[in-house]
Amino acid sequence: MGHNIDLSNYKIRTDLAIEAINNQKIKGITSNEYIDGDIKITEVNIDAHASKIINKKKGNYITIEFSDITDYENGKKVEKKFSLELTKLINKLNIRKDASCLIVGLGNSKSTPDSLGPLTINNILVTNHLFELGEVTEGYRKVSVLVPGVMGQTGLETSEVITSLVNTFKPDFLIVIDALASQSIERVNKTIQMTDTGIHPGSGIGNSRKEISFKTLNIPCIAIGVPTVVDAITIVSDTINYMHKHYTYSKLNIDNPLNKLMAYSPNYLKEKITLNKKDKETLLGIVGTLDDNEIKQLLFEVLTPIGFNLMVTPKEVDFLVEKLSLIIGNGINKSLHENLTSE
Repeated sequence: MGHNIDLSNYKIRTDLAIEAINNQKIKGITSNEYIDGDIKITEVNIDAHASKIINKKKGNYITIEFSDITDYENGKKVEKKFSLELTKLINKLNIRKDASCLIVGLGNSKSTPDSLGPLTINNILVTNHLFELGEVTEGYRKVSVLVPGVMGQTGLETSEVITSLVNTFKPDFLIVIDALASQSIERVNKTIQMTDTGIHPGSGIGNSRKEISFKTLNIPCIAIGVPTVVDAITIVSDTINYMHKHYTYSKLNIDNPLNKLMAYSPNYLKEKITLNKKDKETLLGIVGTLDDNEIKQLLFEVLTPIGFNLMVTPKEVDFLVEKLSLIIGNGINKSLHENLTSE
């Protein structure tokens, strides 16, 4: 193009470790994945060396990807997998079965994409006060909850509120729930990430606050989140990529008689299709010669100065966040309380 794009101020907005790694082979990162039906689980461990390369904190990251939670059966399948993976992470951290837990729901309950934390807290089984009354049977642990709100509502730094509470009531470990940002349209409201590295509230939307982690609290801190937003750059760049795929697929299958007999289905857009560079250039000219990262760089230069790199969420986000908060809340309850039944 004869133009060097300055990317010094551009940071891809993602809280997901698997997106930060982006299929790169990096020393110090181990990754295992397995698929059960339409649920994909990826376990990633990042050491201190790799942490500096991809700008993600050292520790364990578990990502659960799914295609649908809108019906009861699929929701229960995701809930079961989530609870199982959370239990495994708790055991990996050597947390005792009788260890007390504080669960914090971060976010703004009045902003739907940011309300995952507060809504999840509504589904948590709180038992700390029952222990004080001596009314809890064996197989349950002490659980208390907190919804600290956001700094714009309270005027208080969230991490300082949590630190004060931890210092006063001294829970043995912490679970923090928050909405995240993704680098992919396909993962919005279809991914749950949990990690033992803690969390930076607001980091996904470029509004970073003080971290909440073992380093700051001196107790194990498990962060759970779901990406509920993407930025405009991601949407436009993904759309360009889908256009390339559609053009290539149509060109290769234009004479395929099967296509004329089937109802239109764009499922091929989600599959890996080898894109011809010449086809890309034919479709979009100079823009078609750029790779994915260069396209994002260009979009950053275009949209950011005019304030149009908006954070966007799906129109049905209220329904999905409510479903996700129920799945995460029930999953946490089952992981924390051995004798808890579905009833």
